[in-house]
Amino acid sequence: MPTLHVCPLSRLHETVAETRASHVVSLMGAGAEVRRPETIAAQRHLFIGVSDIVEPLEGYVLPATEHIEQLLAFVRAWGRESPLVFHCWAGISRSTAAAYIAACALAPERDETTIATSLREASPSATPNARFVALADDILNRRGRMVDAIRTIGRGTEAMEGTPFMLHLNGC
Repeated sequence: MPTLHVCPLSRLHETVAETRASHVVSLMGAGAEVRRPETIAAQRHLFIGVSDIVEPLEGYVLPATEHIEQLLAFVRAWGRESPLVFHCWAGISRSTAAAYIAACALAPERDETTIATSLREASPSATPNARFVALADDILNRRGRMVDAIRTIGRGTEAMEGTPFMLHLNGC
């Protein structure tokens, strides 16, 4: 069964090794440097340079449609033969949003609230970036259901850094 894993940058190499992941998505500020794990081929690593913001802020990169389209193209091309790891700085907002978006895109028959509830159960600190989710909701034509589902699970518990977790892609 294909799995999605989420972790903070500080646990990237450990998570890739433990899960034997084949693909990695890095969601970091533009210009950030991420040392790609040696077991991940360059073409299997997507770096999206975007800030963890929901409104324009001078000097920061606001998540935009093109970022979500890059993410969706990458996850759809993933062969699902081994795990996919998402990470951001803390493993709380950008990466949890990306994993939620991937789960919704790769399992279109699954209910958004069921996926969001699975996310909350897997990670008490997950607080998916609302702008990422809203953009993806529009692109995936989910008619506000993704946004509503994330709003329903609410903000995660306060944490400086998330604990690595896994989501199953049931039905894919």
